[in-house]
Amino acid sequence: MDGSAGFGDLLQQAEQLTAEMDCGAELPKVERSIRQIMDAGHRLLTRTAQTSQDASDVKASILLGSKGFDIPRISQKLEGLSAARTFEPLEPVRDTDIHGFLRNERENALLTVIEQTRKNTLEEAEKRHWDSLVNEWEREKQKILNALIGTGHDTLDFPQEQESILGDSINMQGRSAMDNVEMAYARQVYQYNEQIVQGGIRPSLVDMFAEVGNKLDDDNITEIWRMVKLMTDVPMATSSSIISSRSTQRMQTAFVNQAKKYLEQSYHKYITATVYGNLQQAQLGGVPGTYHLVRSFLNVRLPHSTPGLEDGVVDGHPVWAMMYYCIRCGDLNAALHVAQQAQQNIGEFIVFLQEYMKNEDRRLSPNSETKLRLQYRRSVRTSTDPYKRAVFCIIGCCDFSDVHSEVAEKTEDYLWIKLSQIRFGDDAESEEGGSTQDTLTLPQFQTTLSEEYGESHFSAYQQPFLYFEVLLLTAQFEAAIEFLSRIERLRCHAVHVALVLYEMNMLALSQSIQSQLLSKETGDPSPMKRLNFARLVMMYTRKFEGTDPREALQYFYFLRNLRSPQGDNLFMSCISELVLETREFETLLGRLERDGTRKPGAIDKFHSDTHKIIAKVAEDSETKGLFEDAVKLYDLAKNPEKVLELMNKLLTQVLSQPPSPHSSKDRLKQMALSIAERYKSQGHEGSRATTGTFYLLLDLLAFFDLYHSGSLDQALDIIRHLKLIPLSLDTVEQKVSGFRHYADEIRRSLPDILLATMNILYTQYKNAKSAGRQSPLVGRPGTTDDGGKESFTSYLRSQAKALITFAGMLPYRMPGDTNARLVQMEVLMN
Repeated sequence: MDGSAGFGDLLQQAEQLTAEMDCGAELPKVERSIRQIMDAGHRLLTRTAQTSQDASDVKASILLGSKGFDIPRISQKLEGLSAARTFEPLEPVRDTDIHGFLRNERENALLTVIEQTRKNTLEEAEKRHWDSLVNEWEREKQKILNALIGTGHDTLDFPQEQESILGDSINMQGRSAMDNVEMAYARQVYQYNEQIVQGGIRPSLVDMFAEVGNKLDDDNITEIWRMVKLMTDVPMATSSSIISSRSTQRMQTAFVNQAKKYLEQSYHKYITATVYGNLQQAQLGGVPGTYHLVRSFLNVRLPHSTPGLEDGVVDGHPVWAMMYYCIRCGDLNAALHVAQQAQQNIGEFIVFLQEYMKNEDRRLSPNSETKLRLQYRRSVRTSTDPYKRAVFCIIGCCDFSDVHSEVAEKTEDYLWIKLSQIRFGDDAESEEGGSTQDTLTLPQFQTTLSEEYGESHFSAYQQPFLYFEVLLLTAQFEAAIEFLSRIERLRCHAVHVALVLYEMNMLALSQSIQSQLLSKETGDPSPMKRLNFARLVMMYTRKFEGTDPREALQYFYFLRNLRSPQGDNLFMSCISELVLETREFETLLGRLERDGTRKPGAIDKFHSDTHKIIAKVAEDSETKGLFEDAVKLYDLAKNPEKVLELMNKLLTQVLSQPPSPHSSKDRLKQMALSIAERYKSQGHEGSRATTGTFYLLLDLLAFFDLYHSGSLDQALDIIRHLKLIPLSLDTVEQKVSGFRHYADEIRRSLPDILLATMNILYTQYKNAKSAGRQSPLVGRPGTTDDGGKESFTSYLRSQAKALITFAGMLPYRMPGDTNARLVQMEVLMN
């Protein structure tokens, strides 16, 4: 019962509490969802922040108002300044406000100028930035391409043929990256440069290289140099422009005549070899001369007269065939002998042939040429005798479209026929009643071969010597060299052909060494190309400059008259890059002996003022951050001011480091001591300020070495004698005023000097405190003696206090922890 009553009472009380809550006025019942509660909280937070901001604005207005500032007016001014930062034109004012209008116009004009200047500045900065990046990338790309080419990998090349070893060459494959052929060429280059440097008679470079080609067991290489020798045997250029000189009638005529001469000599050798290879069938006989040689050749080539050939025979062979092969061998007298024997059959052609022979330029007079062309168009063009058509086209320059495929069986025959038909100067112009198709000029023929036919027509990579011959014999020297240089096993020969043409002032050079290997400049006559000669030489030497720097130096000497994009002498720039990459300082630049004399290097023979070259290498080393190399090079170039300047920078970086064998500090220390010893004994021309800083750094170097080794008393003696920092309060101001006279290297080292000195004083203080000893320095400079002795610890504290005072008065911002550490140790000493 009691339990039931207890629960009933509890229920009654609970219902009473519920009723009171439902009807209470102070705490109304609120029913909200979670989202409603969150929204209400956000509204309260926003209202609170706004109230806080308003309160801040009110407080700011009260504060500034009490100082006399008008807040609304200041806000308007600030908004005006904010708008002006955008450099936008101001708003126009009313037309009646003259003063406001003028002021507004003036401000608008100023803003316009500022905005335009800012825009131009940004554009110019961006342009220069991109130009710099492009130039830098071009240089890096050049180095990468040269390095790739120098490795000897060429996807377009074919397996290298086995080459014979020259009888007088030395097999240096164990250490050298050059093969026997390259070494043989390099030997000739060395001998040629020796003659040039010594001022003797300039030897024939083409003969020297041809000598190398003759020693190789390769007829193609021999023919290359025979072609080059003939094509360079022309009148020297008189104009300053190589392109202008090569475009003159005189030079082009010489090129064509020399090309024909080579082709005629080659064909004569071919006929001779054919005849002597078939003596029984040829029936040569004992009479010398081209006429009998051609007759014997036709006995092998045309054993029976071909039916349908016109105008009879001579010695059993067609007259026109006999005449063609005589002309093809370059013997016009033999051709005239044939014509005289068949004079009744060939009519007045013998007159044309005699006139053709009399003219040195191998041309008929305009009247005779017109008659011969008329005869060709009327009857000869439809003749069944291919030799007759070929002879008429050669003598009278008829029908340039006919390739004479029945007669010209090889490319050399086609070249010879077309070269014989080329016209020059006024003769190349269209004659009255004629058309432009009646003439063939050398540029037209060059364009046909190199652009219309091109490499694919001649199967250039399968027959590289043939395509090189086509280009070289048509005076397209640059294209011929560039093509041959693409083939790894022939690149060596291409480079040396380029050297010959460059030395003879016959090579069209690119205006920039950053151009492609073969390029065309605006304004050059078509199809003239330019060769980047410097790039070709540097690509070639990239292969062996690491193992054979002396040989690379010989090739760089050819670049002495060229300029780099920065305007520097290209020879000096190449030497600098070679030295820095190979690090053959002593081999190339020489060595400085102990007595100060310089042992000559490889460059001494090339330049009268070798110090300029060494200085150039030193500058490049300094620019690249190779300061130790730059010190040695400046020392070699007799520039003590730069030596001391750079040594001061290097010593400052390692001054406070603890000594360690074979460390950078040990290496720099030995270098500095050797320089100091030599300069002290022999003298130098460095400035007093730089020299004083250098010797002061050497003393500080000794101080830190003693400090790190534990010789604290000796280290403190050095500091005391240097008088760099105060060790007594009465010298603080003097040292502070003298601080501004020290170099930056000393100022940067001062925090470490102060810390090391304070450490020495603190260590001595602790030792003295523990031992309870008196000062052993009584009576020495820097101590105070009040009629007896002063405590050693007091003396050390006074020195520490002087250091703290000095550090605080210095007009120099030291590292943040330096003062804290100084104060900490000074406090520990009290």
